[in-house]
Amino acid sequence: MPKKLTEAEMPAADYAFYGLVWAGTTMTDRVDKALVKAHDLPVSWFEVMLWLASSPEPVPASVLGNSTLLSRSQVSRVVDALQSRGLVTRTPSARDARSVEVALTPAGRTLFAAADTTRREALAPVFTGLLDTEDLEALGRVWRKLKAAKAAQTD
Repeated sequence: MPKKLTEAEMPAADYAFYGLVWAGTTMTDRVDKALVKAHDLPVSWFEVMLWLASSPEPVPASVLGNSTLLSRSQVSRVVDALQSRGLVTRTPSARDARSVEVALTPAGRTLFAAADTTRREALAPVFTGLLDTEDLEALGRVWRKLKAAKAAQTD
């Protein structure tokens, strides 16, 4: 059986990449399990609700498709599911007759607040409770660099 490579045997870039993938997968899985158990709310639904909760106004569906980690078709299915549970509304856009805008309902805002607490509690033992402010700021800097590079490539 081949042995697993150690950190010292891997190039730094490969180890860092593996670490990002591992951390994202591990934390997403942990949060998904907690949200489904406590609120019957998959993490993909929570992600859409997070973007909606962060906006003071309804969000065009196209913006949700460009902002989340989900494809546009996934966003559409998630919005359908959230709407069927009475958590979001879809209204024709006042600015563009061809598009719709999505907003959380009062029930959606209530569920989001509870789910956000669950998310934070699920992450505390494996993320925020382990890292200090300097660690979190460093991760934020890395994320901003990676995101800026992606944005520059798509412009």
